[in-house]
Amino acid sequence: MDTLPIPVKNAMRKFGSDIRDARLRRRIPVAVMAQRAFISRTTLAKLEKGDPGVAMGTYAAVLFALGMIDKLRELASARSDEIGLALDEERLPKRIEIRPRRAAKAPTRK
Repeated sequence: MDTLPIPVKNAMRKFGSDIRDARLRRRIPVAVMAQRAFISRTTLAKLEKGDPGVAMGTYAAVLFALGMIDKLRELASARSDEIGLALDEERLPKRIEIRPRRAAKAPTRK
């Protein structure tokens, strides 16, 4: 975790903490959550601390067990990519030229 940028570390910690809070709001014990996500209690503890060494699939399994997998599905969707949408808008043509159609040539017979 020492090589990660500080904003990434902070985001991972918050993500883990938010997952823990969601589990607690649902009153799901650690052992039950670990069983539902097919992981060990140790891995769940690491995940809830925001450990970046925990596999993305494990985070997804826990979100699924919490009924929150749709949040992951939308995480990097085009609709929420403000920078990408702005860049696409910049690339739009300023005007569109309408060119006359060429008449199709009739096939020649030999």
